[in-house]
Amino acid sequence: MIVDDPTAHRSRWHWRTLDNAAGGLALDLGLYAVSAAFAAITAVTSTLLPHRAWGAVAAVGYLLATLTVIAQLLLRRRSPTSRLTGLPARWAVTGLAWATTTLLPLAWQSIDRAGGRTDRAQEEVLVVEQAGSRLLEHGTPYLGPDAIAALPPGEQLMGYTPYQPGMAMFGLPRALLDTWWTDSRVWFAVGTALALALAVAALRRTPATTGEATTGQATTAATHRRDAALLRGVQAATVLPICALTLATGGDDLPVLALCLLAVAFAAAERPGRAGLAVGLAGALKLFAWPVALVLIVWGLTRRAGTRVAVGAIGLPIAALLPALLVDRDALTENVLRFPLGHGLVTSPAQSPFPGYLIATALPAGRLIAAGLLVAAGVAIAVRLARRPPRTAVATALICGYGLLAAIALMPSTRFGYLLYPLALLTWAPALHRPGETPTAAVADEGSGRTTSG
Repeated sequence: MIVDDPTAHRSRWHWRTLDNAAGGLALDLGLYAVSAAFAAITAVTSTLLPHRAWGAVAAVGYLLATLTVIAQLLLRRRSPTSRLTGLPARWAVTGLAWATTTLLPLAWQSIDRAGGRTDRAQEEVLVVEQAGSRLLEHGTPYLGPDAIAALPPGEQLMGYTPYQPGMAMFGLPRALLDTWWTDSRVWFAVGTALALALAVAALRRTPATTGEATTGQATTAATHRRDAALLRGVQAATVLPICALTLATGGDDLPVLALCLLAVAFAAAERPGRAGLAVGLAGALKLFAWPVALVLIVWGLTRRAGTRVAVGAIGLPIAALLPALLVDRDALTENVLRFPLGHGLVTSPAQSPFPGYLIATALPAGRLIAAGLLVAAGVAIAVRLARRPPRTAVATALICGYGLLAAIALMPSTRFGYLLYPLALLTWAPALHRPGETPTAAVADEGSGRTTSG
């Protein structure tokens, strides 16, 4: 017998009430209006020139989206059933917002950069493109420790490629042709859009009802709830400022995030093999996807499909690492292990004021304390997975989201932008409910490791 948590139930009820207010338009208005203010402040106050340039363009895009939603709200008061205020119209506004707040400033900065502007990209864009050039010329995207040490002190940081080998693929177009559309951000955007489109398609192909005797009205209502939750998840991965800013100015995290969302979408569609392949591709790009892969493998074990998930989740990152390992093992170790752990020739500039960073810098032996807290959090999550493995895609996404949030908070060196991972995963979770699986049952899985049906 599963006893629902009244506090959790009230929290879910309040969130659904807010999310559904004015047919979802009220929260849309808040999202775009707050985002417009954030972009405007960024344009005026940011110390990073690519961020200022993004803010100047994105503020206008968010303002246009805000005004559009205001018009929709006014129209809804006069005609509550108008098609201009329904879910398809909200999807259209989201697409317009993404185009004007992400794709437009991305293309603008890429064109300016191709024309000679040196302040139109963050360092990670250059790092990925250099990795692509090295991969093409030397068979590995990494410089060895001796080669990095030989660089001038001010250039040694740029000699590091702290990503998995697959990330260099986004730099290959620039290595072949120097023009605006070979900017690695363009290909980050293409990869992100493709992965999100596949995730949306996978979830929409999943029936919104169980197939039992249901009325057409009930089926339509269930489909609408699922699509509304899916829209909210897509908004969190596209037009949320932390994602839009990241993709337009740097971008390497967005295809990783989109592939992780695709993986949990395949999990919701009961496609464990495809879920493993998607998260494996993400893991071949960046270490941030590896914890998600671990949780998905545990989810697969509850479906007697752990091996099917693991083949892609573990196999693809290993396949990506092997060539670099064979070409230059020391270079691989220096870039993907020593540098991220703070033992490289230079230290990472990632310094956001989260608890882990503050502890590491303010207390004696702070780095050891922060590392110990991070390990303790990892052990707690591992114990939770062993005792109550996630049996639903919803539970999987929630564990990944909260786990990454804890890791980001406790890491000695981290970035504010990494928050896009937990925010998107947690917002994506409501769209992952399976037919016949009530929100109460999914949360009960979180608390007890068991589900109920009917």
